[in-house]
Formats: sequence, structure tokens, C-alpha cells
Amino acid sequence: MGFNDTLKKFGIEHAMNYLYKDPEKNLRTIMDWADRFAGDEFAVQRGMIRAAIEDPANPYYSYIRRLITDVDPKVMKTLVTNFFINANLIGWPKQEKFRQEYDCNIPWAILLDPTSACNLHCTGCWAAEYGNKLNLTFEEIDSIIQQGKQLGVYMYIYTGGEPLVRKSDLVLLCEKHDDCVFLAFTNGTLIDEKFADEMLRVGNFIPAISLEGDEAATDSRRGTGTYQKVMRAMSLLRERKLPYGISSCYTSQNYDSITSDEYYDSLIRMGAYFIWYFHYMPVGNDAVPELLPTPEQRRAVYHRVRRLRAEKPLFAMDFQNDAEYVGGCIAGGFRYLHINANGDVDPCVFVHYSNANIREMSLLDCLRSPIFMAYHRNQPFNDNMLRPCPMLENPEKLRRMVAESGAYSTDPMSPESVEHLCAKCDAYAENWKAEADKLWACSGHCGGCQG
Repeated sequence: MGFNDTLKKFGIEHAMNYLYKDPEKNLRTIMDWADRFAGDEFAVQRGMIRAAIEDPANPYYSYIRRLITDVDPKVMKTLVTNFFINANLIGWPKQEKFRQEYDCNIPWAILLDPTSACNLHCTGCWAAEYGNKLNLTFEEIDSIIQQGKQLGVYMYIYTGGEPLVRKSDLVLLCEKHDDCVFLAFTNGTLIDEKFADEMLRVGNFIPAISLEGDEAATDSRRGTGTYQKVMRAMSLLRERKLPYGISSCYTSQNYDSITSDEYYDSLIRMGAYFIWYFHYMPVGNDAVPELLPTPEQRRAVYHRVRRLRAEKPLFAMDFQNDAEYVGGCIAGGFRYLHINANGDVDPCVFVHYSNANIREMSLLDCLRSPIFMAYHRNQPFNDNMLRPCPMLENPEKLRRMVAESGAYSTDPMSPESVEHLCAKCDAYAENWKAEADKLWACSGHCGGCQG
């Protein structure tokens, strides 16, 4: 770590200590420091934070204060340092340097599957096809993180399978790489007292717990009793003042309930700090295209999520409809990539085609493999950022990239041809185009298109 990086970390630690002495008084002072320190960087975001700090009518006025009062101070300091300093102020310039040097994508975050095993068997889950025999070893995950940090990557996200099947190893990785942030998409049922205590000790692990809505909806997909186990896990996290979020997948069947005010308010009462909304993807030979939202349903989600996060103190990310904020499709290493439990390096957690395996190639060589370079050359895949995905909204582009790169299916249990996958998206893409084009034409430019 360079001298300037050390100064940045020292400054954050000093600022956090100062903040906790008198949070209400010192919040504005900290913001003044941030403005002077950051210069022109993240100006829009800093403006939004300042408004949330200073305006009691702002829905995030209480949210920021809850972060200070309801999250353990040691955990908060660790996450602020690792996320804002390491993953952004230090990591981003390194990533940009290597993007220019190697003329390829360098990710901001790496998703990886520690295991294909899961203690549940949820209806419609593509990971359920993988079985329970595939694992990345501790040494392999450690190597991925070490290689990632050399490229400026300090954000690691676990998927699966159920990543907490490997929770002992995950804690050890948090210890060894205490300069990183680790987030896990988890069903939450394996969070017990011991693991919650370990999370508090290491301070750099955040769960995003999957919910489908209320108890009946969650248990119908994930099994009887799952919802109550999740509630117990959340209680353990709140008792230890640990931050956590929610992950929800919207489909044609549940979009209305999981984007309702009632659901959103229930998550706030539960103590969640964020929610990831994921659009259903028809991945896998057994996927059900009928679960794809209609254009009218997706439009409703688009408007609801924007209204909810503007009005209520819970931060929402809509993975499919928020592409305008990140420059379109973020896969293929543009902002993230996915490594499955067999070591295959996929462009996306939903696009299982590759020419690269981390057991045979370095991370950098994987990023320069044919399918990743195809992403690099073709992004963004559409000028309309509400049609960002080369699979869901532009299936002809995924077909072409897979064919031209010679990428193969990385599903180890039930390989799916790219034609079979994309055929499930053709009608959806065509039907969504007109609605998306209308929304995009109005987005940020006029007051119309209110859904």
C-alpha cells in the first residue's frame, strides 16, 4: 500500500472516531471534509448524502442516523474503510490503469460460488441443477482474491449453491483479507449464534437474505419453516448490531407483492438496510419462461422501485432497470464477473458460457479470453439502458458472441445450448422493446410516462 493510500485510511479512521464522539453535531463537519477531500469525484452522490444528513424531511435522514446508532461502530468503521477507501478511492484508479494497460475489462466486484451445495431446494432456482458435489477449495478462493486485489478489486460477493455451507472457510477468508468487503446472497437459514458472533468479530461480511414476500410465499418456494428461520437469523443479526439486506426476485407471479408498500415497509421494520431486486431470468433447461414479467409488469416495477427508494428509508437496487446508472450491462468483467464452483469463469451469474477456468488460467488471462473480449468490444449492447442485457433484451447478440468466441456451456449438470436459452428470450425482448424505448425517451427528459 502506498503512502497516499495509508493517509486516506488514516483520514477515514480519524473521521469515524470524530463522528462517534457527537454524531448529530459532527455529521455535517464530516461531510465538509469529504467535499474538500474528494474534489470533483462522486459529486452527485455526495450531494445526495448531504441532503439526507441535513434535511429532516428526507427519508434517508433517519436512515443515516440508524447506521450510526444501530450498527456496531467497529463494523461500521471496517465497512466504510474497506468499501469507500479500498474498493473505490484506491481500487477504482488501479482498475482503470489496468483497463488501459491490458485493453480489457477489469471488474469492480467478483462473484464466486464457494460450493454448489445447498441445504434447500427452491422451486425455479437454476443453482439447484448443479447438485452438491462441486466446490472451490479454500486455496482457490484465496488465490482469486489475491489476484483480484492486485487488479484493484476489493469487493467479493458469494453466490451458490448456499455459500454459508462453507461458513467456516468464509470467516477465515474475511480474516485473511481484512481489507475487503464480502457480501453473500444466502437463504439465511444457516445463520446461527456462533456465525453471527464471528461476523461481528471480523466486521467485513454482509448477508443479503433471500425472501419471496410474506411467510406463505417464501415457504411455498423454499420449504415449510424457512420464513421463521430467516426471521430468527435477522433477530440474531439485529441483536449484534450487524447490517444486512434482502434479495428478492420478481416474476410475473409475485412482482405486485414484493414491490408493494406493505412489503417494503415490512423490510424496514425487520431492520434491513438494502434490497436487491432481481428480474427473473429463464436460465437452465428446466426454466419456466411464463415467469418472465410482461412489459406492463416490468414497467410497474420500474416506477415502483424508483418511488419507494425516493420515499422510504431503505436503499433499493433494481438489477435490470438500473443499468442507466452503471453504463449498461456490467457483466463480462465490465464491473463484475462470475466464477462457479467448478472454476469456470462466466461473464455473468446468469450467462453460463465461457472459454476460461480459474484452475487453468490466471484471472487476468480469463479476462482476456475470447468471450470476455467479446463483451469488452460490444458493450454497451444497446443505447437504451433499459435494454442492457445481451441475453434477455438482445438475445441475438449473445448468440453471436458465443458462436464467434467458441464459448461452451459451463452448466456441469445439464448443459444448455445458447440457442435454447436465447429462444426463451426472443419474444420477451421483442415485446419489451416498445415499452423500454418509450420509458427511455422520457427518462430524465420529460414528466411523462408515469406508471
